[in-house]
Amino acid sequence: MSVSYKKLWKLIIDKDLKKSDVRKLANVSASTFSKMSKNEYVALEVIERICNVLECDIGDVVEVVKEK
Repeated sequence: MSVSYKKLWKLIIDKDLKKSDVRKLANVSASTFSKMSKNEYVALEVIERICNVLECDIGDVVEVVKEK
């Protein structure tokens, strides 16, 4: 199984925000955001901070995808 952050990127667009603004508000490093853009694993604490900034639940920003 792998992780997908497509929901996060869509949510950022839907809220008319910039990735860089969310990154700064959530105190997430550029390298961690880069990992997320590659659908790599990041700490749950990071996802929690992003959810707090976007006022959403974890399921709104990340999903587990079954590999084929």
